[in-house]
Amino acid sequence: MAGRLGKQSVRNMVLSLGVTVLFAGVIWLFLPHDEDGDPVKAIDYRIELITARRAAPYPIAAPEGLSKEWKPTSVRYRSAEASRWHLGFRSPDGKYVAIEQSTEKPRVFAEQASRGARKTDATQTIDGRVWEKYEGERYDALVLTEGDATTVITGSASFTRLAMMAGALTTKA
Repeated sequence: MAGRLGKQSVRNMVLSLGVTVLFAGVIWLFLPHDEDGDPVKAIDYRIELITARRAAPYPIAAPEGLSKEWKPTSVRYRSAEASRWHLGFRSPDGKYVAIEQSTEKPRVFAEQASRGARKTDATQTIDGRVWEKYEGERYDALVLTEGDATTVITGSASFTRLAMMAGALTTKA
């Protein structure tokens, strides 16, 4: 009798599992699937920008006038970490571009923010400001130090895209 009950339990468990898988498959068929959709979702960073501009001891930079093809993907402000501002974007060509600002020592911060990129002898003038060029294995960067703050435009994008971002920066409230 006990052997028969064990076989029935296994049989019932397999049938239950089959019904569950079938039910899940039917649900999956009726859910919309957008394989061609963009997996990167744009975020709204306005509240964090306003908050950071009120709290930071330096003018917080953010872009203005970029096309909608530039998607903001990450934002944070950490006052405990040398007033560190971060705003990340996906460029129109799918590369990463970030604005990093801090009151940390400029060279240390630039190398850290650009994931190990090193300062070159090259510079680039954008809107009358001279940006230093950093080159690295993963990221390149444009670095500008004004007052107590250093601004780093970094990412996997080309220097052309980094310069485009640097040219779009504004610090108005």
